[in-house]
Amino acid sequence: MPNNEIKNIKTIQSLRGMKDIVNEESSLFTYFVENASRIARNYGFSYIETPLLEETALFKRSVGESSDIVNKEMYQFIDKGENDVCLRPEGTAGVVRHFVEKKLDRAGGNYKWYYYGPMFRYERPQKGRLREFHQFGCEVFGIDSVYEDANIIIMIKEILEFFGIGFTLKLNSLGCKECMPPYKENLVKHLTSFKDELCEDCNRRILTNPIRVLDCKNEKCQLLLHNAPKITTSLCNSCDTDFEKLKEILDFNNISYEVDSNLVRGLDYYNKTAFEFVSNEIGAQSAIAGGGRYDRLVEFLGGKSTAGIGFAIGIERLLELIKMPQCNQDVIYIGALDENSLNTVLKVANQKRKTTKTLVEYAPRSFGKHFGIAEKLGANIVALIGENELKNGTIYVKDLKTKEETNLKLEEF
Repeated sequence: MPNNEIKNIKTIQSLRGMKDIVNEESSLFTYFVENASRIARNYGFSYIETPLLEETALFKRSVGESSDIVNKEMYQFIDKGENDVCLRPEGTAGVVRHFVEKKLDRAGGNYKWYYYGPMFRYERPQKGRLREFHQFGCEVFGIDSVYEDANIIIMIKEILEFFGIGFTLKLNSLGCKECMPPYKENLVKHLTSFKDELCEDCNRRILTNPIRVLDCKNEKCQLLLHNAPKITTSLCNSCDTDFEKLKEILDFNNISYEVDSNLVRGLDYYNKTAFEFVSNEIGAQSAIAGGGRYDRLVEFLGGKSTAGIGFAIGIERLLELIKMPQCNQDVIYIGALDENSLNTVLKVANQKRKTTKTLVEYAPRSFGKHFGIAEKLGANIVALIGENELKNGTIYVKDLKTKEETNLKLEEF
């Protein structure tokens, strides 16, 4: 290609709402994922990886056609095989699809998985929420016990406390297929009395899933909902007993919480327990983790009735609150003082890399140049080989913290 054509090539930018994760942020990202995964494994979870691309029907049937995700936010398209597909907007549905596809709903037993990775929603980018964002989540199948609800909440608390993140736990019960229908009827009667004053989204939700009106972020709608009927006063005996038991378990474990009767979560598949962990340190988008029970979701996707509960943590939101601990691990910088020493430098470096982070400079440099590069790269130990060291089978080593210098035999280094 001629040089003048190369000069006129337009540079390609990342898409709006998409972001590279590099440098300090990538260190925080891997630090979070590694430790959250470790805690999840300690609670009996094993890792699952589901595809980024799924059939659109999966999310319409699980997340719900009344949700903003399905109505407004999915990256949906027809592929070359004429399949209606989309990039996953959340993690739970894909895990449930796997559970049903592998007929685990009929095999019986309990299953506990954790996952992390990118999700995609076409919405207005804002602080802590991009169009490609990352979640860490856990899903449990086959355990129909409020103790597992508490166990999930305790695990999230442990994850957040490990990273030094303050939070408030909000709690609600969404009832079940017995007590939710009559509650929805009462709620619709209440909402229709001031229907004209509600926002457009709320009017749509009245017809599709009225409890989603409670989740509206419009301030005027929230004021109008102040006297709306509360689901917690409409629970059947079974749901009320479970909710009281959950609060008792949390009290026994000294876990503070607030009952929020307007907490319904943003997805249609939740029933009974719903919860959110919120932070006051990241502005209006305060939810940093949330989830709940979804005992009918397996049925919605064609499986046998199976108890389920899960949660997701928005990783980008947490990265704003996490500070990396001071690392005391050695970082070694190895360099050559002349061309003839390069082969030995690389061989020694590869040996050290088996146990220690080791950086190599491939061009011969002077003493001063090597030390300047080492400091910029964050090394705390500098090791150099030149003509004399090569002849004597030694290596010059200096600890930049203690300023101690020594010459060691190569086999001792």
